[in-house]
Amino acid sequence: MVQEFDKVGVVGLGTMGAGIAEVFARAGFNVIGVEIDQAALDRGRGHVDKSLSRAVSRGKLTEEERAGIDARLSFTTSREDLADADFVVEAVPERMAIKRDVFGDLDRICPPGTILATNTSSLSVTEIAALTGRPDKVVGLHFFNPAPVMKLAEVITTVSTSAETVDIVTEVAKRIGKTPIAVGDRAGFVANALLVPYINDAVRLYERKVASREDIDAAVQKAAGLPMGPLTLADLVGLDVCLAVMDVLWDEYRDPRYVAAPLLRRMVAAGRLGRKSGQGFYAGTEDQPEPRPTGRFAEMIREEETLDLGEILIAPQIDDAMRMIGDGYASARDVDTAMRFGCGYPEGPTELLEKRGAESVVTTLVAMGEYGLTSVTVPAPLLMDRLPDAEEGSGQGGGGCACHG
Repeated sequence: MVQEFDKVGVVGLGTMGAGIAEVFARAGFNVIGVEIDQAALDRGRGHVDKSLSRAVSRGKLTEEERAGIDARLSFTTSREDLADADFVVEAVPERMAIKRDVFGDLDRICPPGTILATNTSSLSVTEIAALTGRPDKVVGLHFFNPAPVMKLAEVITTVSTSAETVDIVTEVAKRIGKTPIAVGDRAGFVANALLVPYINDAVRLYERKVASREDIDAAVQKAAGLPMGPLTLADLVGLDVCLAVMDVLWDEYRDPRYVAAPLLRRMVAAGRLGRKSGQGFYAGTEDQPEPRPTGRFAEMIREEETLDLGEILIAPQIDDAMRMIGDGYASARDVDTAMRFGCGYPEGPTELLEKRGAESVVTTLVAMGEYGLTSVTVPAPLLMDRLPDAEEGSGQGGGGCACHG
């Protein structure tokens, strides 16, 4: 059925939507990009042109290939032009009122067989599907920025999504060069539910003057081999995006683990959103190196052998991943795939766990709890089950606390 697709619509041509349109056009689909007015349309077209020109200049596209992609792209300010679309991806701002308007129009305009996908990263796909008369044909298709580069695509299903729709969307994701994982509709899905609390943890450590922003980032890069540290990543992603995801996680779970760091909320309120606003943890402060923290927690980190700064940002994320796997929401393979292909991790959380060993991770979590550096009171059962003495204990990893002692 994928082979029969001819026309793909992309509604919303911001940085992400423009990237999605480019991805589909590169894969051979005829794509029509839709924006709300001519000014927004021109900006969206500019995003695509800039990306393709960059690819040509770097030798990743020939001029002939670029011309072919351009020929498959068209742009409009009228959603009515999607009347013969086979597949539509919505990539408008993350506000339900806007999505309600878009999906109401798409449901009215598009043929009954058209699959409608939302690129939402934080809103309920189930609620979006309920806005239409075809909930069986509505699915989440979550791309990662920059869409032409990042290989992960999360396919989000609802209780109403048909198996046929899931199969088709998964195959579409593969055809456009992505590595898909299919999971249910749950706050944060896989990647954001693991990545954003990790960023939030780093903000909290920075706020409590446990270490400087540079030391926090350098420690995590060294510990996990990441291309950038969490505070640098926060500036790149956008502090407003991080806060929105944390609030969605809190609304769904009401777990202290998902309470946004007060500093994160204050920075967003002040308009310090990272690179997009020119001010963040680093943005706008390039000439202002920070002094070495001298507070109680900073001294504790330097002196306490059981507390390594890099492990303190890594261990809670591994615990989150093990809870996700233990809940049956995602497999270990899907979790690692999400973090490697969606977040640029050289190794996924379960791979990091294998390298460190459960005892080391649990020791770090317990020590963090004793010093009030985490809201995790008991490590994930699946993590405790991996302790060396778990088989001799209760089956719930009862020896976990003993390893700290």
